[in-house]
Amino acid sequence: QVQLVETGGGLVQAGGSLRLSCAASGRTFSSAAVGWFRQAPGKEREFAAVISWDGSSTAYADSVKGRFTITRDNARATVYLRMDSLKPEDTAVYFCAVHRRATRLSDRQSEYDYWGQGTQVTVSS
Repeated sequence: QVQLVETGGGLVQAGGSLRLSCAASGRTFSSAAVGWFRQAPGKEREFAAVISWDGSSTAYADSVKGRFTITRDNARATVYLRMDSLKPEDTAVYFCAVHRRATRLSDRQSEYDYWGQGTQVTVSS
């Protein structure tokens, strides 16, 4: 069992930055891929970024590529999402999720086993 808690959301002006954190409990975290997803008002939840278990590989949605950076610190059982050059369309609830036994970096929500409750990010224009 893995429990995930996201923090770091808030209100920021367009062009600003935020860093989200996903803190995990449970033994499987350090051997699992971790992804960030987001859900904007009235829209389906979508993939944003994913990182491999050891941090050596990452992947991003085209909409955030070049602006967001995902990293992890397994000693602290935490994954981070640094978001720069934020746009109003980045406004969403951001969720982290764990993909156990990942053999590849996945953008498919159905492949993720545990989810956090989410943190709200609001970008004003």
